[in-house]
Amino acid sequence: MNHEDEHDEDLHRMNLQVIRQNADPLLSLFKPLRAGKLASATTSSSVLLHAIPHLYKLAQYPVVIHVSLDNGDQQSEYSDITSIRQCGFSFIHSETLQEAQDLALTAHALAIKSGKGVIHFFDPTKFSDDKSIGREQQSVVSLLLDANAAYRHQQPTGTDAPIYADTGRYATIKGDEMLQSPARPHSGGNGHALPLVNLQTTSASIPDASSSESSRRESDSEPPSDITSISSTPSLPSRPVSSDDIYQMVQNIWSQLYQEVGRQYKAFEYTGPKDATSALFAFGADAGHLGEEMGAASSVDTYAGAGLITVRLYRPWIGSVLSQYLPHSIRKIAVLEQIRRRTTKWGPILLDILTSMNPGNGRNGGLAIIGYQLGYLERSTMRQALNGVFSNLLADRPVQNLEVGLRPEVRASASNELSEQPQLENAYMKILQHLFGSRLALADRIGANNAGVSSRTTSTPEFGLGSLMARKEHQRRFVKEVEQAAKSRDFTTDVPREWMSRWALDVHENQWSDTVAKEAIARLVTDGSSLSRSLLKSQGLFYKESSWLIGSDAWAYDLGNSGVHSLLASGENINMLIIDSQPYSEAAAADSQRRKKDIGLYAMNFGNAYVASTAVYSSYTQVLEAMLEADKFDGPSVVLAYLPYNKESESPVTVLQETKKAVDLGYWPLYRWHPATDDQSEPNFQLDSERIKRELEDFLKRDNQLTQLMKRQPEFAANLPGSYGSEVRDLQKRKAKDAYEKLLEGLYGAPLTVLFASDNGNAESLAKRLASRGRARGLKSTVFAMDEYPLEDLPSEENVVMITSTAGQGEFPQNGRSFWETVKNSTDLDLATVNFSVFALGDSHYWPRKEDRIYYNKPGKDLNNRILALGGKPMTDTGLGDDQDPDAYQTGYSEWEPKLWQALGVANVEGLPEEPPPITNEDIKADSNYLRGTIAEGLEDTSTGAIAASDQQLTKFHGTYMQDDRDLRDERKAQGLEPAYAFMIRCRLNGGVATPSQWEQMDDIATNLGNKTMKLTTRQTFQFHGVVKGKLRPAMQGINKALMTTLAACGDVNRNVMCSALPQKSQFHAEVHSISKRISDHLLPSTSAYHEIWLQDANDKKTQVAGDAIVDQEPLYGPVYLPRKFKITIAIPPHNDTDVYAHDIGLIAIADAHGHLQGFNVLAGGGMGVTHNNKKTYPRTGSHLGYCPVDQTHIVCEKVMLVQKDHGDRTNRKHARLKYTMDDMGVDVFKGKVEELWGRSFEASKPFHFDSNIDTFGWQTDETGKHHFTMFIENGRIEDTADFPMKTGLREIAKVHKGEFRLTGNQHLVLSDVPEEDLASMKEMLAKYKLDNTSFSGLRLSSSACVAFPTCGLAMAESERYLPLLITKLEGVIEESGLRHDSIVMRVTGCPNGCARPWLAEIGLVGKSYGAYNMYLGGGYHGQRLNKLYRSSIMEEEILEILKPAIKQYALERKDGERFGDFVIRKGMIKPTTEGKTFHDDVAELEEDDE
Repeated sequence: MNHEDEHDEDLHRMNLQVIRQNADPLLSLFKPLRAGKLASATTSSSVLLHAIPHLYKLAQYPVVIHVSLDNGDQQSEYSDITSIRQCGFSFIHSETLQEAQDLALTAHALAIKSGKGVIHFFDPTKFSDDKSIGREQQSVVSLLLDANAAYRHQQPTGTDAPIYADTGRYATIKGDEMLQSPARPHSGGNGHALPLVNLQTTSASIPDASSSESSRRESDSEPPSDITSISSTPSLPSRPVSSDDIYQMVQNIWSQLYQEVGRQYKAFEYTGPKDATSALFAFGADAGHLGEEMGAASSVDTYAGAGLITVRLYRPWIGSVLSQYLPHSIRKIAVLEQIRRRTTKWGPILLDILTSMNPGNGRNGGLAIIGYQLGYLERSTMRQALNGVFSNLLADRPVQNLEVGLRPEVRASASNELSEQPQLENAYMKILQHLFGSRLALADRIGANNAGVSSRTTSTPEFGLGSLMARKEHQRRFVKEVEQAAKSRDFTTDVPREWMSRWALDVHENQWSDTVAKEAIARLVTDGSSLSRSLLKSQGLFYKESSWLIGSDAWAYDLGNSGVHSLLASGENINMLIIDSQPYSEAAAADSQRRKKDIGLYAMNFGNAYVASTAVYSSYTQVLEAMLEADKFDGPSVVLAYLPYNKESESPVTVLQETKKAVDLGYWPLYRWHPATDDQSEPNFQLDSERIKRELEDFLKRDNQLTQLMKRQPEFAANLPGSYGSEVRDLQKRKAKDAYEKLLEGLYGAPLTVLFASDNGNAESLAKRLASRGRARGLKSTVFAMDEYPLEDLPSEENVVMITSTAGQGEFPQNGRSFWETVKNSTDLDLATVNFSVFALGDSHYWPRKEDRIYYNKPGKDLNNRILALGGKPMTDTGLGDDQDPDAYQTGYSEWEPKLWQALGVANVEGLPEEPPPITNEDIKADSNYLRGTIAEGLEDTSTGAIAASDQQLTKFHGTYMQDDRDLRDERKAQGLEPAYAFMIRCRLNGGVATPSQWEQMDDIATNLGNKTMKLTTRQTFQFHGVVKGKLRPAMQGINKALMTTLAACGDVNRNVMCSALPQKSQFHAEVHSISKRISDHLLPSTSAYHEIWLQDANDKKTQVAGDAIVDQEPLYGPVYLPRKFKITIAIPPHNDTDVYAHDIGLIAIADAHGHLQGFNVLAGGGMGVTHNNKKTYPRTGSHLGYCPVDQTHIVCEKVMLVQKDHGDRTNRKHARLKYTMDDMGVDVFKGKVEELWGRSFEASKPFHFDSNIDTFGWQTDETGKHHFTMFIENGRIEDTADFPMKTGLREIAKVHKGEFRLTGNQHLVLSDVPEEDLASMKEMLAKYKLDNTSFSGLRLSSSACVAFPTCGLAMAESERYLPLLITKLEGVIEESGLRHDSIVMRVTGCPNGCARPWLAEIGLVGKSYGAYNMYLGGGYHGQRLNKLYRSSIMEEEILEILKPAIKQYALERKDGERFGDFVIRKGMIKPTTEGKTFHDDVAELEEDDE
């Protein structure tokens, strides 16, 4: 490929960027233009006037702007074009669809040749009747777009100036470039000759250039021959591009176009007789139809024999060309201008023509030019209109500026009408409305009724500021009126005078009082005087308004064009909320030219305004605080509100993820800033997020705030972000590798570099073990994660081994993606001297469908093929580890590794040291000294947010898991930061019952120490997320103060004991709940490690939760505790709301004849955890052991647990649960072991029945007369949003509630034991905070989801954040089918571990990879039957395609009382699962064997 071909190919590489409505598309052009790229924009004409400040700068770049004229009332607006005609751009006008294609190409060719901007404008309404046209010919495009000329512009400017600054650039041309001899063709960049400009061709010989009528008619007029004089001169230096240069370039382009396609264009088109005495110049009118009408004129028409003039090249306007194109016989010209917004008496086209027709341009005097304003013309009235135009034109004294056609109504054009405010942005609007109610004054809201003013205008900051300032002035006048009234004697009594004085005094002291205002108004109403009635006309002004301007992120591009500066300069007490919706992304962060001005920093530098930076999807509470503080501040306030989205229909999950990235990395810091006041000598800066960006840090330093802040918060210094970038990251990789190599300098032997990409740790473990074995064989082994390896060293390596697992749909694991993308796309990596081998880990049955088999070990296979293509020499065939093999991936690995040693010549090495066995969880527990480990030391380590891997296993016993925010992993890695580590804390809450005081304390912990949300789990307890390591101890101590604990909430012990909520029978519930507490206390671990680590006071004294002193021994558990977790639940028939069949022990409460607790039926062996495609793992429902009396229940539970402790599998954690122990031993043998330890036998199970496993919502009254309200908490998440202040509402209720809070096993909440006297007030509070709403679909009320992303490290797909969206998409068919009130149990989990118990749901979705799920159908409605796999690895589209028709069929064909799970079995969609061991049998979608 030669250079010209390369350049030509570059022209066809295009990056398309869609700009939102509220953004200025022209500003997006500066970045690529200054980077040396060719750029164009397509937009409506409404943006042009707003862009005037930077249009003149854009004009000096080779940019093309295609402008569609705004259309309203059937007539387009050309004034947007004429208003900017002097901005330095060239303007080209199209009238037909074919012209638009040809002239668009002309515009791009002209921009490339001239180096200047071109605006190509057209009226799309004129294309409606045109026939469709084909795509432009590639040969024509290649010919016209001069690649060499384009390449000259493709050089970066090298300037770092912001887009608002004038860089002094102007387009130039070499002096001799346009001075080509007419006898010598000019060669284009692609080798084609540029034909000569032939100015002799007449329009009569030109074929029609449009698929519909253009403005051309048959003409016998010829243009003059020598319009431009061309001479030959010596080479001249560069000079600015002139109008004549532009004209000459356009003529050359059109000449080339004519020779290729046979369509010719001229700067001005004249059609008509060459001896015409009058002509019509049409600008903006439907010139094609006018041309038809004039061509068909009869002798009686006043316009018979007249010519028609239109313009193609509007700017530069070459008057001499127009003058010479027209017949000299013309004496009168009518100018029709379609311009509604005229700023001068004479139209701009009329003025242009006047300058063109003066005697200096070769015209004799006496030419009459008459202007007309063109309105809308019906086709049927064109003849009448033309006769009227020419009658006036030919009159002795013609009238100027006559209107022709229908006058358009004064209203905003369709494109100017702003659409409804994006639903996402309404989040901030709702907060404002919630906080300020009737006091809220939104000046520039969309949809405001302002007579005669377009919505585009009313929504601008300038209009809004003026409106609010006018309101302020009105209120000041009103205050004076009240003051005068207070001195007046015109009231009927003196009472109003006193209240007017009091109100005015409060206002002067800025102590507005709603109470005083109400009293003042009431006195005026009672008074009834004329003065009172006059004041009451403005009674709203008695209240202090909260004045707000609402802006979008478009304001942030140019402060000079917004109301920000005007607001700050005014000093008025007005608040501005600016919503920034640009998502944080790598591209946006790297675009320094495009980066917005920091309005917050600008306002703080101004010095007189309250400033806050907020993000509702990061901290709802901080948004509330900022808005309230802004309202109280006496002066201007600027509240920046982050709401990132790419499109208005963006999922809230995506908005949340983008917000978290921006806040976490300091791109969007959360803060509040009060300027210095008389009462406060120094400004007050409050940082509400962990990081701030560099510009803000610099400001704080200048303002002497950072030092003070760091004194108050010493840990703040460690959180300031460094200037991480790709160079820093590369340097880190280099230093790490160099340090490693230095350690190995003393070793001998061939080098071996082992690279790994690992998702779950298996590939990493293999890589480290392989490197260790290599060193034992004398090799100089190094090991790196692929993304940590400096790729530039790869060609110099001698032996490289790459080990990768498989993520998602055949994707590389996270720590190998950058490595793979670079290797895949590299064109200069030469690996001819590199010996390599690849081992891949995957699951051949993970994607069962034949078409998906390509995903099996795809990363390893792709990597092997790519290294081969780059010249690498394979040492072995690609090794493939398959989880379906007997020893999983180890089977394939054991065959591959010896071949590698053979290839490296170290296969037969004697005296190899014996490898120590891998450390297991059992080893960690045994060596932990009763769960101590090094947890205390790890908490003191401030260099990292993490703790040691072994301690991560031990902290589970203490009720906390270390996690990291997976939404932020990639971004933090790119910034060179460790993952955003934080901890999940789970409480131990017997039976799910909490006091109001405990609720308040849990709320405090979530707000002050966590991520400001609480999770009600599927096991009836509180769970906190986002607790950083430094706040773990305070959180644990806060839970302890609430007389609760987290000990044994997780880990290989008996966990939280569940109990049915049962609001209908309060006394029976109390009896059963007491047993749950007895079991929980009886099986609680005895170690004192928990108290030593978490609860020591200042004097290092152990703080006891309750009870006697705890000593270090574990009489029940022993030093290694249980093989795996152990769960117990109690259900009270007929409600199985705790899923009693799903746990290690399930107790079914049995009542005696008097309604008191008699005993329990005992189930054992339930469990939900599964591993995808591992048929050795399965869910299981509990087996009946028999009945035990109430006083023996805790003893029975102990004995069942001890049998599991002694016989459970401690070698394979995937086989360690009680369910596998019972199946291995047999139910009868297991039961015998329990009875042997117990010393008694189980009685026969008592009869019982279950109705459902869901909650009963709404109000219920128990036998004591107390009331209980079960409220719907979707997926158990307690948080505040703009639509639903749930967390705040529940806290306020807890302050006054006298009963209990009961957490349900379905993640909902029961407000229990409300006495009759409090019922009305409680209902009022529930309504106030929208907590009384249970009118959801039965499907939604019966749904449940685990946490999954972003905090769960095991999650493969979304769950909690996805299920509500999926249900919304199903509710349409639910409504249509008449099933709104019918319960269908649906559960979703992000992985197969089963936290939300999906295997018992009628519809279960279990995450397989991001966006893909396995679907299970046929679970029992009572929770008594497992479901079965129906479809594997399906995405949302297929989920909906399956469920929608199934739901419709269920509605039409179900039997009375038949549940959905039973229905799909009866109809043969799925077969029933009779026991856990048959869970994988007879599935609807069989896994195919490899071919």
